[in-house]
Parts: sequence; structure tokens; C-alpha cells
Amino acid sequence: MAGPLALARRGALRRRRRRPSPWASTFARARGRSTEGISGQRPTPTRGSVTFGFTRATTPPNARWPRMIVTAVPRFTQIVREVWKPLTLLFIWDVIVTVTYYVLPFKAPELPLTLFGSALALFLGFRSNSAYQRWWEGRSLWGLMINASRNLARAARNFLPDPEARDMKRTIVLRQIAYVNALRCQLRKQKADDAVLRFLSKGEADFALSRTNIANGIVDGTGRRVNLARENGWIDTIQQASIERVLIDIANAQGGMERLKNTPLPNQYRFFPMIFTHLFCILLPIGLVETLGFATPLGSTVAGLMFLAVLAIGDDLVDPFANTVHDLPLLAMCRTIEIDLLQSIGEDAPEPMTPEHGVLW
Repeated sequence: MAGPLALARRGALRRRRRRPSPWASTFARARGRSTEGISGQRPTPTRGSVTFGFTRATTPPNARWPRMIVTAVPRFTQIVREVWKPLTLLFIWDVIVTVTYYVLPFKAPELPLTLFGSALALFLGFRSNSAYQRWWEGRSLWGLMINASRNLARAARNFLPDPEARDMKRTIVLRQIAYVNALRCQLRKQKADDAVLRFLSKGEADFALSRTNIANGIVDGTGRRVNLARENGWIDTIQQASIERVLIDIANAQGGMERLKNTPLPNQYRFFPMIFTHLFCILLPIGLVETLGFATPLGSTVAGLMFLAVLAIGDDLVDPFANTVHDLPLLAMCRTIEIDLLQSIGEDAPEPMTPEHGVLW
């Protein structure tokens, strides 16, 4: 017969088994399992939930996250399409080296390809990192532009409640939509399209188009209208200063984008990686032919593909505002601003941009 001490231990073990661990529900959510039966509560299903570590962050089902290539995995055909010309020349050269090695009494020299490849990989890595930093800075600046546009619309709505200022409030909001579209066209070296002109009156459009920097002309006109609102007594000097601070943020973001657009990577970052990569691809089959034999064209081409792909990545990301599939989705971000600003003043807004063949422009 068990003593009192043994019975007390068994009771404690039973209570410990029934008691849920404070980490049980957390690990269960991290694994995507239901916590019913662990914590006694049924988890509330949510749409668009994403798991990060041990927590689940819920995202709105209609969240507009601007992206360019929206497919999870890039298509192999797209990768080959961008490097097929040098890759074809490389394959032909590999075949020539292999045939020459077997037809002629040719002894391939011993080349330190490992040393060459390691140095080239480091060089290309630095270049790709520099290009990606430019791409990400451009995305950050457009994020600031989206936030500043929302702040401007909110300030115009809250500071101009007077019915007489309704047209002024609407004009400021519409001019901001025209401004971001004009900036998009400038960064992509395009003429001002209908997305710019349909938000401006005839006189406003003529004044802006007469400026060398159309986007800066639009934001200058917005500042003048804010000053006119103060002169009419619709806002005070403190409210005008608040709006001016938002306009300064907009101008600073535009200046950063123009700096990225007008200042390319130094010539050494563009010229030498291209020369060294092509030279390495030329020497590659010579150093591999004795080891791979008839498989030299295949092995050398695959290895060359990796270096050519890394070289192409740097070329694709160096200009984040160009109009290619690898650049920022400026049109989609301008549509996001248009939707948010029109809805802020109670007007109908268009639908968000949808990807075309896995690409969001």
C-alpha cells in the first residue's frame, strides 16, 4: 500500500499532465496546428495569415503590396532568355575547344580556375550588392512618397473642412495624384501620359508642362494653393507649416530618386566585371577539357551560365526606375496612391493593378 508521500506525488503528476504548457499553444500555432485541446480555446481562422517564427501575423486579404515579378520562382526560360546570346557563343567556343583537343595533338595548360573563379565571384558579389542597394533605396523612397501622399491628403481633408474650401481640398488631392504619375514618367524617360493630364485643369497642365521638371512644377503649384488657402483664412500659419513639412518630404524623396536615376554606378563597376566574366568563360573550357572530356561543352556552359546570370543581375538592378520586368512597379504604386487619395475625400477609386503574366508594372 502506497504511503501518503507517494500518493501526493502521483496527484501532482496527474495535475501537471492536465495543465497545458505555456509554450504549447505557441509552438502549435508556429506549426500551423489547432490549439484546441491544448489551451481549451479554438483559434479564430483568418485570411491571409503569414507565419513568422512563433507568431502569426495577419495581413489584409486585399492588401496592395507593390511588386514587379510576382511569381514565387523565376522561370528558367526567362533566365536563359536574358543570357542566351553570350551563352550560345560560349557553347560554340566550348565545342571548338573540345574538338580541337581530340583532333589535334593539343595539351591543355593547367590554369588556376579555382583561384580565378573565386576572385571573380567576389567581384561580382560586390557589384550585385551595390546594385541591389540602389534598387532597395529606390523602393524605400517610393514608400516614403506613398506615405507622404497619404499625409498630404489627410491634412487637406482635416485642415479644410469649410464648405467654401471644398474645391481647394479636392484640387490639392488631385494634384498629388498627377504629381506622382508625372514623377513616374520622368523617371522612366517617358512623356506625360493621360494619368497626369486628367487630374489637372487646362491651365494647370500648361503651366506644369512648360517646366523642365514637370513633377517639380506640379508640387510648386500645390504649395502656392496652400498659401492661397492661408490668405483666404481657411487655414492658419501653423497648419500651413504642417503641410509644408509634408511637401518638403515629397521634394526630398523626389530628389533621392533623381539622384539614383542620374548617377549610375561608376564605370569600373560596369566595365571590368563584364570583361573578367567573359575572359573567365573563354578560359573555362581550356582548363576543363582534360578533366571532363566530351562533357566539356555541357559542364563549361552550365558554369558559365551561373557567372553570366550573376552579371545580368547587377545590370538589371542598377536602374530601379527603368521600364523592365526587374524594376520597381511604379505604375502599381501610383495606382495605390490614386486609390488611397480618392477614397480619403470620398470619391470613387479604380481597382488595384493586377499582374500580367506574373509581372506587376
